Amino acid sequence: MGAVMPLLALRAFTETGRLGSLKAAAEALGVTPGAVSQQIRVLEDRLGLALFVRERHGVRLTEAGARAYPGLMRAFDQIEKSLSLLEAQATQRTLTVSTVPSFASSWLVPRMGRFSALHPDIEVRVEASSQLVDFKRDRIDVALRHGLGHYPGLSAFRLMSPVLLPVASPATLAQGPAIERPEDCLKYPLLQDSDRADWALWLQAHGVDAGREAQRGPSYEDDLLLLRAAAAGQGIALVQDTHAREDIESGRLAIALDQPWPARFAYYVVSRPDALQRPEVQAFIDWVKAEAAAMEQAPQALATG
Repeated sequence: MGAVMPLLALRAFTETGRLGSLKAAAEALGVTPGAVSQQIRVLEDRLGLALFVRERHGVRLTEAGARAYPGLMRAFDQIEKSLSLLEAQATQRTLTVSTVPSFASSWLVPRMGRFSALHPDIEVRVEASSQLVDFKRDRIDVALRHGLGHYPGLSAFRLMSPVLLPVASPATLAQGPAIERPEDCLKYPLLQDSDRADWALWLQAHGVDAGREAQRGPSYEDDLLLLRAAAAGQGIALVQDTHAREDIESGRLAIALDQPWPARFAYYVVSRPDALQRPEVQAFIDWVKAEAAAMEQAPQALATG
């Protein structure tokens, strides 16, 4: 045989073999019965073999045709599946979202199933990083960031303003001295944020000037690490309520003292202004804003340890 495959003729052969009728094969292929008959004749002439026996009510495969039919049918099925995959990829819209690891694991990722159910045609890639996003350099469509809302040249929408709560493992609190006032937290090892600023600010907001005592203890770059350290019994961590909610509800952590303090920063959803013209970007922003609003309007109760 030559290098060029007679695909039209092979397709006409497989459809006719499957349906046992030139007319039915023609309807399936969207051509005339004469065109199907001609393609089969071309294939038979090229092979020097009869592939069908013409009968009164249709056609049936010859012995040679019956041997070739299963493999060709599987081949065309695979071609159709591959084509469907390519078509699905062509219609699939991809969205890359960047956020800090703690927010990704504690808030965003547990909710992503709801977005996928609403928008099954949008493929979301979540990149967890503490690094600032450069929209000109990085292939990021939307960033969820914790800050003051000053993002020059970018579109920014406020999502939520978390509060800081002191948390520790239930075992740590049960074995240590009672915590009845904010200054009682100083009787425990303090787990610090990377700037060693949150404990001092929280204590000052509650009328306690602890000086350098408020800055002692190991520091961690991310709330997720603080939560893990607290759950391991290493001390008391001061973390955002949105990050600690799952650990508190599961019993891995307990609130040491139910006196939250508003954080100075808020979470914002940030993107390039021109990106808002893309339906998948706008759909994600609308969804994440609705999720944040629902959480703030109907917050789940957190059990005090």
